[in-house]
Amino acid sequence: MNPLEMIKPATTGGFSFFELFMTAHPVVKLVMFGLLLASIWAWAIIIEKLFAFRRARREADRFEAQFWSGQSLDELYSGLSRGRTFSMASLFVAAMREWKRSVEGNIRAMGGIQLRVEKVMDVTISREMEQLDRRLLFLATVGSTAPFIGLFGTVWGIMNAFLGLSATTSSSIQAVAPGIAEALIATAVGLAAAIPAVVMYNRFARQVRVLTAEMETFGHEFLNIAERHFLK
Repeated sequence: MNPLEMIKPATTGGFSFFELFMTAHPVVKLVMFGLLLASIWAWAIIIEKLFAFRRARREADRFEAQFWSGQSLDELYSGLSRGRTFSMASLFVAAMREWKRSVEGNIRAMGGIQLRVEKVMDVTISREMEQLDRRLLFLATVGSTAPFIGLFGTVWGIMNAFLGLSATTSSSIQAVAPGIAEALIATAVGLAAAIPAVVMYNRFARQVRVLTAEMETFGHEFLNIAERHFLK
């Protein structure tokens, strides 16, 4: 047999995704439609978070360059406090503001000042990371549930295909293959939605941990530097 004849039906026949969707059972259609919506929303979150984490990384690097450039803390605080800050810059501005308030309020006990500043920094870190962590739970949910939802659609479609086969006089593979193909597309859609969601969720979660660790480290360094600066 000519090998070209064997591949000809695969290139000229078969079903498109749209045809499989339109001929599928209503339950399978509902499953695929829901998975498609979840995938679209997941990609919207992924794109938004890519820009958000890139901005956070860029702002953190820019601030560290300014902080270690030798500029005085008062000058740096004066410049940053006039505008909107992100990441480490927000942590620095919040800590400096609380430190100045404590000193101006005649709280001279160094342990008391440090405790107040540490609390402010903890709140600031939590707030900054909450902004970056927002909506990541949806990616985790899609990544963990989409394959099972797609599998549910597949099982339902296969059950429907075999029920239809029992009502016909033919029991050949040609009779049941279209129904099975319609059912399997639900699993494919579920995997297509889950795989990028899982990959990007893991990446973003790691970036959150890295930024959190960097901000906590900077907080400790700032306390040491500020203590020497204000006790001169």
